[in-house]
Amino acid sequence: MNDFDKNKDNSPEFLDDSQVSFDSLKKLEVETYVFRLYIAHNNFKSIQAVKNIKSICEEHLKGRYKLEIIDIYENPERLEKEQIFAVPTLIKELPPPLQRLIGDMTDKEKVKNCLSI
Repeated sequence: MNDFDKNKDNSPEFLDDSQVSFDSLKKLEVETYVFRLYIAHNNFKSIQAVKNIKSICEEHLKGRYKLEIIDIYENPERLEKEQIFAVPTLIKELPPPLQRLIGDMTDKEKVKNCLSI
């Protein structure tokens, strides 16, 4: 007989403690957004996408996001790995689900909805 079978009265307390810990971890996960923005050096749409996504993140996620900007000319090996077919492309890695947006990110409401911000 294991400890759980011997002491069934303690089981709810154990589950409550586990649930609190799980909820804390879940909240921590959601607090940080992780983005990767693929751009093409000095391309106009890429420059606009950088400005727009930084503006959205600062307005709605200030202090709760990480944004990695990847220039495809400096890192061409990442195109195949991430299956990037057009730029600019924004990938929201965290929190799940993974999302991809292609374009200059000018429609802020569409960007916020797609990224669940």
